[in-house]
Amino acid sequence: MTAPDHEADVLRAGVAGNATDVPVPAAGTALDDAQRLQLFAYLQAPEHRTYLAIMRLFTSTLLADLSAGEVAAALAAAEREGRVAAGESDVDTVIDRLKQLVKWGNLVVGRRETIASSIAEFQHGSVRYQVSKLAVRVQRDVDALLRVPEGAREVSRELLPAIDRGLAGIGKALSEALAAERHDAGAKQARHARERLAEQVTTVFLQHAELAATVRDFYAYLGQVVTRHQLAPEEISGFRNLLVEYIQMVVEDVLRHTETIAGSLAGLTGARDDLLRLLGPADQLGTDVERARGRTQADWQELTDWFVDSPGRPSQVAALREATARAIGSLLASVKRATSGGGLVPGRRGELLKLAKWFDRADERSAHRLYAAAFGLHSARHLQPAPDYDSDNDKVPWRDGPVQDVTVSVRSRGDRGARGRTSRVLDDPMTEETLLQQARQADQRRSAAVAELAGAGADVARSTLSPDALGVLCELLTLAMAQRDSSEDEGSALDPVHRLRVTVRPEPGRETRIRSEAGELTLQDTVLELAGDGGLPESEAPAARGAAR
Repeated sequence: MTAPDHEADVLRAGVAGNATDVPVPAAGTALDDAQRLQLFAYLQAPEHRTYLAIMRLFTSTLLADLSAGEVAAALAAAEREGRVAAGESDVDTVIDRLKQLVKWGNLVVGRRETIASSIAEFQHGSVRYQVSKLAVRVQRDVDALLRVPEGAREVSRELLPAIDRGLAGIGKALSEALAAERHDAGAKQARHARERLAEQVTTVFLQHAELAATVRDFYAYLGQVVTRHQLAPEEISGFRNLLVEYIQMVVEDVLRHTETIAGSLAGLTGARDDLLRLLGPADQLGTDVERARGRTQADWQELTDWFVDSPGRPSQVAALREATARAIGSLLASVKRATSGGGLVPGRRGELLKLAKWFDRADERSAHRLYAAAFGLHSARHLQPAPDYDSDNDKVPWRDGPVQDVTVSVRSRGDRGARGRTSRVLDDPMTEETLLQQARQADQRRSAAVAELAGAGADVARSTLSPDALGVLCELLTLAMAQRDSSEDEGSALDPVHRLRVTVRPEPGRETRIRSEAGELTLQDTVLELAGDGGLPESEAPAARGAAR
């Protein structure tokens, strides 16, 4: 018995419910953010164990094309092993699960002819399911997350010299590819040179992605543990070795290779257009294709920003140094709390953990005796109705009841008394008025400076600026310079409050001189343009006047 493709839609109504309930997005249809987030819905569903087993079945092989009967047969083995709940391998239940995954977008309904020997086999095998591309990524990340241990992740320091050598190799491969292209762009040698260049670029970006991921994971774990208030002595010793030895080694390796990596990236900046052109688009895959890393300007800018600082945008290397300093400071504070003779006494965390271990190993009778001995309490007898303020339910076990937040003083000293005195809130109207007057004066000086610059306009090179006007100009000039990736690019910066825009445009042989009462500023091979009236926008002027009052 066979069925053509157009009959599969009709038969789907008898297998997976109403066909109109199962939206089948067309191939290539773009999903919005809400639809993409629905791909994670099966992870929080009550039957998430069954959904995980189904998704692992679809993602375990390439081009998986399974029917409901085949999925049910695979789930039967998982049900016997106890990995899914009883009854989840029933065909009708499996059809409901597959239908729900199709609604969420994790699976798509396939169409194909089916040869069956019975009506039941035809109904169960006529509708096939395949996994969507984004669902494969979701399931892959889920399985990776479930395998991750709770401890620290080792930083792949060995990738730093590999990235350094790879960037140097990209420069050499780029030169060879350009030379081969100039000799004969269609020759076999030119094609092999482009392939070697693509190999070097892909390798470097894969290595950097792994390095960046290990650094982020390690410092996330570090931030989780160093901020804890109470640390056991063995934990302090372990974290000391981790910070003083391991982190120092990681930071030293990063700093040692950053300079040469930054130099290689700077050398490739001028030839980046030729590099991306030689890598070329994947024409055989169409225009709507996800390219490998290193094929766009954004990828190279992200790699550069990881190692190289820019004005107003610190690199990840600088963030790594700052995070290390904060972690060492937190550890020193924890050591001081634990070892200071005149400070807090050692916490009772270890004692509470030991008591919890005793409770875990005790039977019901021993647990009641242990509870009475540890806390001096005995079982309650409700002889009268509970008072209004008592919200406890005697039907709910204590382990399932509400969690009480224990303050640091109780946890560390067993003392509920308040420490220190509450500071008084001082009302100092004279100081407040003085600060407001200073703010008004500063705003007036800036408005006058911007008005002076706007009045100079194109004649700024022939004007003598005041110190305030020169300061505003230098501020906007710095922001404009920061927008440029190289000296050949144009950059601009805007003062949104006073509507003044400064534009820096390269022009070889042109020299711009700006005179002021404090000295002279010279810009080589650069043209400076000022645009704007220097006044407040009408939408912002009332708010600014209200702030001045």
